[in-house]
Amino acid sequence: MLQKDFYQRADVVQIAKDLLGKYLITNFNGQITSGMIVETEAYAGVNDKASHAWGGRVTERTKIMYQQGGTAYVYLCYGVHSLFNIVTNQAGIPDAVLIRGILPFEGLDIMLHRKKAQKIGAGFGIGPGKVSQILGIHFSVTGTPVTILDADEAAKMPDIWVEDRGKEIPDSGIIHTPRIGVDYAGEDAALPWRFILK
Repeated sequence: MLQKDFYQRADVVQIAKDLLGKYLITNFNGQITSGMIVETEAYAGVNDKASHAWGGRVTERTKIMYQQGGTAYVYLCYGVHSLFNIVTNQAGIPDAVLIRGILPFEGLDIMLHRKKAQKIGAGFGIGPGKVSQILGIHFSVTGTPVTILDADEAAKMPDIWVEDRGKEIPDSGIIHTPRIGVDYAGEDAALPWRFILK
């Protein structure tokens, strides 16, 4: 499991790239599902017009973004899709990384059942709503930690975490593009902060 200092670094763009090739894992009701992270987007807090926390906004939903790095920020989009983000940086700095796509790995039958699908096609885990659906992530888990440091914390371990299984991704193996669905963000909409594993 990734340690807290991985998420508490100051550069959310670098963290978004570093998460590629890592594995996002869930364990809900004893059902383990996982996938390799293949697409992310970085959101740089109060200075990023595409961020929910732009300008220092704090709402009941976004207050989670001001917690310390390594916290789950899961919000409901269009009243339907739970979108899973990981808060980064130090407490009080609301940076976050949206997990936009995974390559399914463990618990494939469970994923198929959750999606009411017959087979896993090419785009099965691509799209942030699909990520949460097939991994069983609900917006109610927002605010829970996704890291662990010691045995005391193990007793309170959440059902979501990220593992580094040794796959190193060079920058040449990453596609950089503008983020999706943030046209309202003016010049910040053009920032190449969406990262895709080639």
